[in-house]
Order: sequence, then C-alpha cells, then structure tokens
Amino acid sequence: MRLAFLGTPEFSVACLAELVAAGHEIACVYSQPPAPRGRGQDLKPSPVHAFAQSLGLPVRTPASMKTPEEIEAFRALDLDAAVVVAFGQILVRDVLEAPRLGCFNLHASLLPRWRGAAPIQRAIMAGDAVTGVQVMRMSEGLDEGPVLMGEQVRIDALETAGTLHDKLAAVGSRLLPIALAAIERGGAREVAQAEEGVTYAKKIKAAEARIDWTRPAAEVDRHIRGLSPFPGAWFEAPSDKGPVRVKALLSRVEDGADIEEGGVPGHALDDALLIACGDGAVRLLKAQREGKGAQDAEVFVRGFPLTAGTVLA
Repeated sequence: MRLAFLGTPEFSVACLAELVAAGHEIACVYSQPPAPRGRGQDLKPSPVHAFAQSLGLPVRTPASMKTPEEIEAFRALDLDAAVVVAFGQILVRDVLEAPRLGCFNLHASLLPRWRGAAPIQRAIMAGDAVTGVQVMRMSEGLDEGPVLMGEQVRIDALETAGTLHDKLAAVGSRLLPIALAAIERGGAREVAQAEEGVTYAKKIKAAEARIDWTRPAAEVDRHIRGLSPFPGAWFEAPSDKGPVRVKALLSRVEDGADIEEGGVPGHALDDALLIACGDGAVRLLKAQREGKGAQDAEVFVRGFPLTAGTVLA
C-alpha cells in the first residue's frame, strides 16, 4: 500500500519501522516541527522525524495540517491510506477523506476509555487493571471513530508510564500491519464505539506533577508511577543548602504501614524512603535529585539521606 505516516514521539517509531519492514510504500512522513530540547534548548527533530530521515524517507513538519497548501500537498500524494500514531494535530475532513481507503489511527487505550492526549499516564493514575491498543478509522471527533482491531495489555503492580509505553508500542507495531492487510483486502470489520464509559485523557500539565502526601497511599503511588519517567512526580526535601527537588520515579504501597507514630503525611517513617501519606504509606523505590541521574532507593539514600522524621513538602 502507498501510505503516509503521521507521528511524533518515540511511541510511534516502532510502528513506522514495522510498516516499512512489511513492504509498504511510505510516500511521506509527517511529524511535528523541530522543538527546543535538552539543556541547550537547540531545535531538534522529533523521534519520528529523525528515524524517517535515517531511512531516507521524505518528511514534512507543518505547524498546521489545516492550511490549503498542506491539504493540497497531502491530496497530491495519491495515497491508499494514512496511518496516524500520536501525531499531535487534529486532522480536518479534507485530509481524512483524501486517501483512497481512509485514515487510520493506532490509539493506546481501550476505547471509548481514555480518548485524548495522555491515555497511558491516565490509565495508571486511575488504577486501571488493563489497557490496550486499538486501530480505528479516524473521524472528525476526538478518537471517536469505529474500531477495527485491538489487543489488551495488563497493567502490573509496579508498572510505570515508561514500561507500559514500551509494552503498548510493541503490541501496536505488531498490530498495525495486520490491520492494514485486512483493510486492503476488504476484510476489516468496523465496530462503533460504545456510547457509555467515555473518559478523556487530558494532557499532563506540569502543575499536577507535585506530590500531595495528604492523598491516600494508593493514589500517591499511582500518581508517581503514572508520571514516570516524564515529567516525573516530585517533592521537595530539606538540605543544608535549602530545599532540593526530588523526582519519585517508582514506588509501591507498603502494606500494614503504621503512620501513627510517624506524624503527619510527608514524614519519612524510616531511613529507607517509607513516606507517610494521608492514609497508609508508600515506599519509594527509585528517585532522582535535581541535577543527578535516577537511582535505586538504596543508592539514593547513601548520597542523600532522608532519615526517619524528615518532612517532605
């Protein structure tokens, strides 16, 4: 099939690689424009952009797919289909209707649950036991199109957004060529999404990353794992030089933790990162001080002790 591929983050790279390996002709790759990254804030291409360039594929990075010029350029590709994987822009009807067979999206949730920008993070933060990936025909509504194919993935007790991302990317990249083959031979069955159970995965905002220790331990734990590794749930710890920001990157709820003698939420209950919450306590298993790399808990406390009684903010 002659395809356009629209994607931006690392999640999308494996999908593009599998489509190339399956023998599809990639007429053009679309990705978000280069953005400031790293300490120097130099403009750098997205992961999909960089990968496509390494394969010698043509790349376009429009700030908007809604302009007449971009719509006409897309039409001129004379596509059989377009595949969208976390592109980051809403496509208008003229774009959706341009390919012969239509536009298809790989979405990282079990629709209609977690439509929107951050389905992986929100599934963990909500305490979902399972999630998945689904291939759907795109419509003008936000992730509202009929579903053609999907696969469930379990969310484990110590799952982070990072580990779940990798699982879903692997499953999705395997699923896409199968779905496209079914579409090409006319054997794909499209099932409308349920009208009940719709939830929206709002984009993660920096303001929600700070840990609120007054929340129940189960919620704090899900918050930490759902925001790991990026942007990273964080707290402030005291030091001789003033408050130090620390990212909590992995945690678990400590069964039977007694916080009665430990004081208010945010108090360290021992010397090994057991932290009191509004109800129960969490054990931090991996943390990262500002300016340092991520460390397992036992290594972290050797370099930056948070002894029993320390108050975290």
